Amino acid sequence: MNLFFRKLGEGKPLVILHGVFGASDNLFTVSKKLAENNMEVYLLDARNHGQSPRSDEFNYDVMADDLNDFLVENNIDKPIIMGHSMGGKTVMQFAQKYDNYEKLIVVDIASKFYPTHHQHILEGLNAIPIKTLESRKQAEEIFSQYVSDFGERQFILKNIYRTDEGGFDWRINVPVISENIYQIGSEISGEKKISKPVLFMRGSESSYISDSDFEDMSKTYLNATLKTIEGANHWIHATKPQDFLETVLNFIVA
Repeated sequence: MNLFFRKLGEGKPLVILHGVFGASDNLFTVSKKLAENNMEVYLLDARNHGQSPRSDEFNYDVMADDLNDFLVENNIDKPIIMGHSMGGKTVMQFAQKYDNYEKLIVVDIASKFYPTHHQHILEGLNAIPIKTLESRKQAEEIFSQYVSDFGERQFILKNIYRTDEGGFDWRINVPVISENIYQIGSEISGEKKISKPVLFMRGSESSYISDSDFEDMSKTYLNATLKTIEGANHWIHATKPQDFLETVLNFIVA
């Protein structure tokens, strides 16, 4: 699968993977800063997201293979690979199958199983009549009945775009994501021990990685570090961009 990607800067290769319902531009602002620090940054759209191809297959095994194919096709050797949320689990699955990386950065996600907690979002997405939608305002009015948080609504509704014919469509594959959402919470095996450096980042206002989660993951990721960004929620790069940037750069040059 030929994933859509954006490339910024020149230097040490850094590949960045976004979370579910997201796209490559989610981390574009911090990526510009990283590119200014002698980094060659690749921002990928996952399958069924953004401008990448769609597929009925949607799980971490195939997304790890997509990442490997991307590295091979673009002759990227030993990059630093960073993933947020779903992207972080893809990174962990990739490390279980492949060895083409120097360091890993996993942002606010653990390897454990998470119960499905996106049901209200999916109900809202499926309630929007995308093929007959008259305006973004109409989509906002419908979606607000399911998702109360304004920031979360705006983030997800960025996936609506104008078609060449003048109508609207999704940048995400709503039917396939809806059908396979349980895959997003699936556990990543820790069978293969990872000795290369791994940075786990969490927001102090997020509950995705507990101290006990990190203790468990340290049995797999033998050279792992956990950094907590004070005042950040699950979207660390958006809520505390400067602290996020400094933490990433310190890890890269260490």
